[in-house]
Amino acid sequence: MTARIDAAVRDYIDGIPAEHRPLFDRLHELVLRACPDANVVLSYGMPTYKAGKRRLLLGAWKHGVSIYGWRKDEDGGFVARHPALKTSTGTIQLRPRDADGISDDEFVELARAALDADQT
Repeated sequence: MTARIDAAVRDYIDGIPAEHRPLFDRLHELVLRACPDANVVLSYGMPTYKAGKRRLLLGAWKHGVSIYGWRKDEDGGFVARHPALKTSTGTIQLRPRDADGISDDEFVELARAALDADQT
């Protein structure tokens, strides 16, 4: 099975400002690499990656892309390695320059930890 992406998500992605689209596209692809069977729907006005009962959201904002929705301690150690990027419970705000210094593997690990449908 591969990810299913609904039309509302495609419209959201098409509307992302050009300066943030490369970062969004990178994160989108990495989340799908981590969880290729995820369903991608619009929830809270943002693309939401669903695997079982788990959710991870990506949202464009005026300075970059935010990642929302993982449960406490289910981020693959991402926040411990990058504490300055956590802005509130379950929220990471990334400016393009912040993401440039973070490997694809770290983002994949974050997504896998957040979307591991086998965990409770």
